[in-house]
Formats: sequence, C-alpha cells, structure tokens
Amino acid sequence: MVLKRRFSFWWRLFVPIVALSWLLVGFLMAYAYKSEKDFKEDIVDRQLRVFSSRVIMAYNSGLDMQNFLDMLNLFFEDSRYSGVRISVYKSSDLGKGLGPTYSMGAPITEEYVAENFEENPSSVGDGTMKDFSGKMFFFKTTKSNDGDVLVYTAMPNTKGLTDGLAATDAAFWIILFGLLALSALFAFMITTSITRNIRVLRDFASAAASKKKEVDLDLLHFPHNELGDISREIAQLYIDRTEALEKSQREHEVAIHAIQERSRLKRQMTNNINHELKTPVGVIKGYLDTVLSSDDMDEKTKTYFLRRAQDNVDRLCNLLNDVSTMTRLEEGSGNIPITDVDFHELVFSIDNDFATSGMTGDMKFQYDVPLDCHVKGNTNLLTSAISNLIKNAVLHSHGTKMGIRIVAQSDKYYTFAFWDDGQGVDPSAIPHLFERFFRVDTGRSRKTGGTGLGLPIVKSIIESLGGSMSVHNRAVGGLEFMFTLRKSL
Repeated sequence: MVLKRRFSFWWRLFVPIVALSWLLVGFLMAYAYKSEKDFKEDIVDRQLRVFSSRVIMAYNSGLDMQNFLDMLNLFFEDSRYSGVRISVYKSSDLGKGLGPTYSMGAPITEEYVAENFEENPSSVGDGTMKDFSGKMFFFKTTKSNDGDVLVYTAMPNTKGLTDGLAATDAAFWIILFGLLALSALFAFMITTSITRNIRVLRDFASAAASKKKEVDLDLLHFPHNELGDISREIAQLYIDRTEALEKSQREHEVAIHAIQERSRLKRQMTNNINHELKTPVGVIKGYLDTVLSSDDMDEKTKTYFLRRAQDNVDRLCNLLNDVSTMTRLEEGSGNIPITDVDFHELVFSIDNDFATSGMTGDMKFQYDVPLDCHVKGNTNLLTSAISNLIKNAVLHSHGTKMGIRIVAQSDKYYTFAFWDDGQGVDPSAIPHLFERFFRVDTGRSRKTGGTGLGLPIVKSIIESLGGSMSVHNRAVGGLEFMFTLRKSL
C-alpha cells in the first residue's frame, strides 16, 4: 500500500505526458536534423558536380586546363570549399600508374582511390558520391562526352566544411529546449487542472465519509470544465441524497413521536375516561342499591335518590357523547365534508335556539358578524363549537354577558373572538384549558355536569377545519378565545 501511494496521481499523470511529449518533440527535431543534414550534404554534392562539370566544359572549350584549375583554386580559397581537390586524367593514361595530367590541390592518384574507395572510380557513373575513410569525404568521378578525359573531384573533411554541414546551430537548440519547456508547461497545466478537480473531489469524499462537517457545494471550487461539471453533479447527488435521508429520518422521528404521543394520549384519555366513569357509575349504583335495599323508604326520599341517579346518568351520557365526538374528530378529520357556510346565519340561528330554550340563563349573548361572512367549514361542527363555547361561559364564567365578533381578516382567513365578562381563570391554568378532562374547579365542574372535554372538542373542530385557536384573560375581566376560519372564496 505504501508503494502504491509513493507517487501522487499528479506525478503519475505528469511524468508520462511529459515523457510522451518530449519523445514526440525529439522525434520531430531528429527528423528535422536529418533532413537539414541531408539537404546540406546534397548541396555539397551538387557543388562538386558543378566543379566537375565546369572542368569538363573548359576541356570541351579548349581552354588551358591548368590555368582554369588555378583560377578555381583562387576563387574558392577563402570559402567553405577551400581545399577542394580536382585531378584530370586522360583515359589513355589510366591504368599505367601515371599521375594526373592536370590537378588542383594535392593530386588524387589512382592508387589512393583504389585503396580508400569500395569501387573503382572509373566504373562509377557521373554525379555519384562515394563515402570513404581518411580525409576525403565527398568524391565525384566525371567523364567527358568523348570519353577522353576523366575528372576526379574530392572535398576533404575540413573544419569549414564540417561547420557548414552542421545541421544544428544555436537557434536549433533554443527551439528544441523551448519546445521541451512548452510541452512540459502544457503537461503541467493539463495535469494540474485534472488533478485539482480530483483533489477537490477527494476532499469532498473525505468530508462526506467522515461526516465531521456540512458539505457546502459552493466552497468546493470545482473547475469550470466537463470533469468539474461531472464532479459537481456527483457532489450535488450526494448532498441531495443526504438531505433526503436526513429529511426522511426527521419525518420518521416525527412520525414515531406522533405515534408515541397518540398512544400516550389514548392511554391518558382511557385512564381519564375510566376515572370519570367511576364517579357517576358509583353514584348511580349507590342510589339504586339504597332504593332497592330500603323497602320502607318513603316516596319522597325514593324520588330524590332516583332523580340524583338520573342526573348522573345524564352526565354519563354527556361524557360518552363527548368522547365519541373527540374520537370522530381525531380519526376522521381528513374526511370531514367542507362546504360554504354562512357564518352570520349560523351564529344567528344559535342565538335564537339558546334564547328560546333559556340555556344562556342570566347571561346575555351578542354577536358582531358581517352579513356576507362566508367560511369554509361544516355547519354541524361549527354549531357544536360555538354552542360549547356558550355553554362553557354559562357554566364557568360567572359573568353577565358574552359574545362573538370578527376582529380581523386577511386574504385567506377570518379571525373571530368569543368573549365573556366573567372572572377569568388563574394565569397558570391558561396553558391547560384545552387539555382533555382539565377542570379549573374540579368539584364545581362535576357538580354542574361538565365533562372536561368541551374546550378540547372546540379546538379540535377549529383545527380540523384548517384554523387555529388560542385563549387569554381579558384585561377588563373574563376569557377571550381567538380562532381563525378559512374564507370561502
């Protein structure tokens, strides 16, 4: 594992790219070097061919050959071709061991040519170049058209010729190293760009794996290229997946908490119901047992006991009805039929019913609801809610007046207030008024027949219809219930 991580990915990517680019540059420069060298050698070869052709032309023109060669020697004395050797043989003298008839520079003897060249010069065609060891580097054998004259032309490998044939100079090496540097710089930029993206992606993966900190996509700084776009997509997928998992986990925890809370409330409600049922059932049983066991009981006493038993039966029926209502609201809140309700008409009808039945007692009910006030709701449930608020005020407020009024409205909701001018409640009891079976005055509530479910039922009705509800003590005395209902648009 240590050996695998000895070199970073950048080095493992940079070195091959640089090596490949340098190999390519080297190949191209070597090809250019060889082409340049061959070109310059071809120039020398052509020049020697020109020398031989000029000698042949001088011979054909009948010029003095030696004077012509001396003139050539003076012409090339300070040039790259200084030291060129030209020897002119008559064909009839070849093979006899005689020296050249005319020569420029040191004579080129037949023996020297035979010893230093692979083939006999006399058999070589016009313009052929032969490599050989020793001082001679270029060599030409040329015959006149009539075949009477053979010209040997040789160029010694002098420093001037070597420098002239050199395929490279300072510019060549500057270009070579410049190309190598540029290729290395290009490789550096490419590999840095690629590995930077990989490095950022690695840091992101490490942060995601460690879960030590929140991953912010804007802080990752992926490069703006295809690889960066892919990395951003991968990071975004991870972030979205993480957020989805966290949301799912939160929802799961909320659902579990809701289930646990519902179970707790059901247990609490069951215990409360059992507790609430024991009292009326016990009272009923006691009165009935007393009546049945006392044969000599007078009619007046018997009637009193039976009426008390009847009162507790009524109380028991009210309790069961309220429990049934709470259960229906909790289990079927999503199935409640919602219609357009004329809230002014509904409150008006409730006012008439309570006034006719005398259920408001000594308290006066008043309302301030606009004629065109239409809400989304359920007529039966809203009637039950307002009726429960009125009954609660009659039983517990000790006031003389109560009422309902509209206090505000928005684009979607009406806000109403149900108030009384009674004594209110202790501030510490305010948070518990909507709790099931909660009573401010336990003894009096049971005496008047209260079940402790009236206000919780009202709040459940309002919330099941899409509204909200709260309660507070009024500054001038009494309670004020604030609730909202959706507008019927």
